[in-house]
Parts: sequence; structure tokens; C-alpha cells
Amino acid sequence: MDIPDRLISLQQNADAERAKLSGLIGDEWEAQWKHWYEAAVESQAALTAHAQETDTPRGKLEAAVKKAVRHPDPGD
Repeated sequence: MDIPDRLISLQQNADAERAKLSGLIGDEWEAQWKHWYEAAVESQAALTAHAQETDTPRGKLEAAVKKAVRHPDPGD
């Protein structure tokens, strides 16, 4: 499946923002959670739009993007 670089970047950003939650508590956690949430919403919206534009099942596209980001093929 051909995945646009933009979808990869948005998912990488969402994952990075989520990783920053580790070890935070209180107000710092809440502030970082908002950053993660906003990044995740942007990524999900882009996935939905691309799936609709390309007539690709959204779940299949999301799984492919997450796999590409979290478990990249060493040959790529």
C-alpha cells in the first residue's frame, strides 16, 4: 500500500507526543496530554480524509500507517 509521507509524519508526531507523557504527573501530564490529543486528532482526521479520497478501508490504512511507523521494514 502506498502511504503518503504526510500520514507517516503525523503518526510519528502523535506517537512522539504520547511518549512524552511517561513520567509526568499533575499539571505537566495534563498539558502534555492535550498536546498528544491534538496530534492524534490531526493524524486521525488525515487518515479519514485519505481513506475517503482513495476509497481505501480506513482501518486497513490506519493499520498500515502504524505498522510503517512503529515496525518499519528494514529493507525500506
